[in-house]
Amino acid sequence: MCEANVYLAQDGRDEEVLVLEAVDQILPEGPGSWRLTSIFGEQKMINGQIRSMNLVDHRIVFETSAD
Repeated sequence: MCEANVYLAQDGRDEEVLVLEAVDQILPEGPGSWRLTSIFGEQKMINGQIRSMNLVDHRIVFETSAD
């Protein structure tokens, strides 16, 4: 299986919130905007940038800017 869980960390904090499980597709939708699609067909939009990707652990973390 090649899907990953996507998390969001806000405002530079270490706390991460699960956004969507079993994501198999991440597509850019504009500057800082991403469409996530799970293996179950569920879709969510997320704004931010990639903080880290650990594909061995099936984990992708996005972060929002601390404007």
